[in-house]
Amino acid sequence: MPDTDINNAVSTDVTSTITDYSVDSEITDGPTGVSEFRYQIEDWAENLGYYKNIPELATAVDAKANWTIGKGVETDDQTTLILDTIKGNGKDSFNTIIQNLVRVYTIAGDSFAEIIRTSEGMFMNLKPLDPSTIVIVSNAKGRIIRYEQVSKTKKVIHSFTPDQMFHLSRKRLADEVHGLSVVPSVKWIILARNEAMSDWKRVLHRNIDPLWIFHLDTDDTTKIAAFKTKMDTARAGGENMFIPKGAVVPEKVATADNSSLSPLAWIQQLNNYFFQAVNVPQIVIGNSQEFTDASGKIVYLAFEQSVKGEQLYIEEQVLHQINLEIRLTFQGSLQQDTVSDTTSEVEEEAQEPASQPNDTTAEAEGNT
Repeated sequence: MPDTDINNAVSTDVTSTITDYSVDSEITDGPTGVSEFRYQIEDWAENLGYYKNIPELATAVDAKANWTIGKGVETDDQTTLILDTIKGNGKDSFNTIIQNLVRVYTIAGDSFAEIIRTSEGMFMNLKPLDPSTIVIVSNAKGRIIRYEQVSKTKKVIHSFTPDQMFHLSRKRLADEVHGLSVVPSVKWIILARNEAMSDWKRVLHRNIDPLWIFHLDTDDTTKIAAFKTKMDTARAGGENMFIPKGAVVPEKVATADNSSLSPLAWIQQLNNYFFQAVNVPQIVIGNSQEFTDASGKIVYLAFEQSVKGEQLYIEEQVLHQINLEIRLTFQGSLQQDTVSDTTSEVEEEAQEPASQPNDTTAEAEGNT
């Protein structure tokens, strides 16, 4: 008879198998004390792949670029004449070049364009470059001293002085000489959402075309192979199969109803989380997720402030790097409408009396 003494009970130790979620620490890509610090974007190809293959990421990046350029550049007549001559690769305009650079630095963290000048030093053209081919070189104090364009074999093709390169960085931190791509921060969300969608697609396919197990009254491999060919051909063509009784026992492989969780809510949650992470509300791209008009205005207003911040950054960089003063306009601002709505609500509340003294007086007189 086995020993059933309760004192012999033991417990498990799951501390080594269940761990708390943690975030890896990071350090900045700044000068390390060497005479020259070099930085080159390494994950451009991967990030570009996400942009070209993930529709929601492309939509968010394009929306940010479109809203940043707004209705186009506004400036004085003399600067307008200069900007009208900017053709980029020959088919560009200054607006499409800036839009391109915003799109690239959102994907890569940095965008670069060669500043082309006449022999007299007059600004003549702006030509966007592949960000993965540009090496940023700074001195020991962190100041950029030149840019190098390299080949795939890392051979220097051309060297640019700082005033020959128009360089935009997204969310540059501390002493770093480069910006931050939006892709790494949303990569997990993208993968989780697409995995859930792929799983659900497979479930739907199996509901229409379920798996079957056929119990065959034979172990002859030749007969089994012949039956397999006949059955696969019949199923592919949607035809019936007529089999001698008892020779085959079919068994449908199916999941009972309500025995598995639907991933639709999870997919929708990941979708909402994604657009929140990239700071592009779905209401901006034409998919209204807001319950009330007021909440939609607040979301739109928050997005407006983000876009205006990027517009200010670009305006300042064009002035500092190209010496041209421009203004980017925001299309469809709701700031004044939101302020007006708030003011109207406050005024209405102020006009409503807090109590009805006449009713109180009438009650008192009636009681006497």
